[in-house]
Amino acid sequence: MEIDDLDDEELAFQRNYFLAKELGGSKKKSSGKLADIDVVDEQELRAAAANIEPTHEKEIAALISSYKSLYSKWVFELRCGFGLLMYGFGSKKALIEDFASTALTDYSVIVVNGYLQSVNIKQVIVAIAEVLSDQLKSRPKSASGSTPNVHQPFTSRSMDDLFTFLNGSNEEDKDCFVCVVIHNIDGPGLRDSETQEYLARVAACSHVRIIASVDHVNSPLLWDKKMVHTQFNWLWYHVPTFAPYKIEGMFFPLILAHGGTAQSAKTATIVLQSLTPNAQSVFKVLIEHQLSHPDEEGMPINKLYAICRERFLVSSQVTLNSHLTEFKDHELVKIRRHSDGQDCLYIPLPSEALEKLSMELS
Repeated sequence: MEIDDLDDEELAFQRNYFLAKELGGSKKKSSGKLADIDVVDEQELRAAAANIEPTHEKEIAALISSYKSLYSKWVFELRCGFGLLMYGFGSKKALIEDFASTALTDYSVIVVNGYLQSVNIKQVIVAIAEVLSDQLKSRPKSASGSTPNVHQPFTSRSMDDLFTFLNGSNEEDKDCFVCVVIHNIDGPGLRDSETQEYLARVAACSHVRIIASVDHVNSPLLWDKKMVHTQFNWLWYHVPTFAPYKIEGMFFPLILAHGGTAQSAKTATIVLQSLTPNAQSVFKVLIEHQLSHPDEEGMPINKLYAICRERFLVSSQVTLNSHLTEFKDHELVKIRRHSDGQDCLYIPLPSEALEKLSMELS
């Protein structure tokens, strides 16, 4: 009897389901489109978000202060060969940079912004090697001749040679290391498997220590057991700060918001501020050319070199190429083939954004 009751209920459910489908199909469909939604401009939305008044300031300040009491412990753990991985809700950028600027003053520190869309891992490793080389040269013990040969520029060395140098073999210099701060090691510019393997090899070098932060819920899936326990040698620290992701979120489009011209210029300005003054001046030459020649396909590289050489912004083609590599890595500049066959550079921003960017650089 109970089974028959269940069958009747199931049949009634099925009849109601198909009846609802028939009635629904007979109704007039909506003509509304997603494009018809009146969404707010991205610049307005970000301005409104920036003006939100913070809450629980005293409690958050006390929380950050409790983390500062761990600084000496973190330094000791770095000296012991561990890597520090910070996780928890809120931006860890200010916390990690405060730790580096106050507790790591005896060591060289390199900062990698993993939240940027494009990060050149080879340039990061070269920069670490150059800093370590200068640090070893300044040590009295390195005068014995045991310091690795650094006559060949690091930029022209292979990755294996760079890792050999970073790993070192001198017991006397085992306490000489470079601290590498990586904001968002799980960021879009570092998330691919090849880059993570390179970072793991860097972390395993005797002259390198890693301090990193993660925010993605699936971040642990980036690493296998060997990478976690042997190469990175992570010590995990839960340090929620409840701080807004102002800098990290600047490089991601907001949901249901129009991308504003002012925002594009602001994002490019933030990236350019991390580059050298000469690099900024070279980029301004590109802006001036693109604004004065809006109908052209781009600026020929040889013309850019001639102008920059005349203004004493670069001393050689190699120097200019290094600036262009940075521009391309940060997606500030793109290359396309001119109708006459030569490569031309152009900035993928509208004229309004270029004018605003030019004013910001001035």
